[in-house]
Amino acid sequence: MSFQAYLDTIEGKTGLTPRQFIEIAEEKGFTDPKTKAGTVLEWLKTDYDLGRGHGMAIVHILKNGAKISDKHVGSAGTHRDDSDTLWLDGKATNPKNQG
Repeated sequence: MSFQAYLDTIEGKTGLTPRQFIEIAEEKGFTDPKTKAGTVLEWLKTDYDLGRGHGMAIVHILKNGAKISDKHVGSAGTHRDDSDTLWLDGKATNPKNQG
């Protein structure tokens, strides 16, 4: 599953876009660089019933924004992505999902 697919799955489960998760995390003070992943994972599990894998995808965008490693970009592997930039504003508005 690509990184973008993880984020789309999270949106499908919670109804929240990655951008909305960033906003909520900012309100809770979870975007401070000193915030531990475990704290964020506990919040995501308690409030949204997200498991560790999906939770770590949210942790990644909280720490790195939309950029991901280009390690899997254009690869034929399971975790391939089309780009090193994630779409954070919801799958319905993703230009790649249009048309």
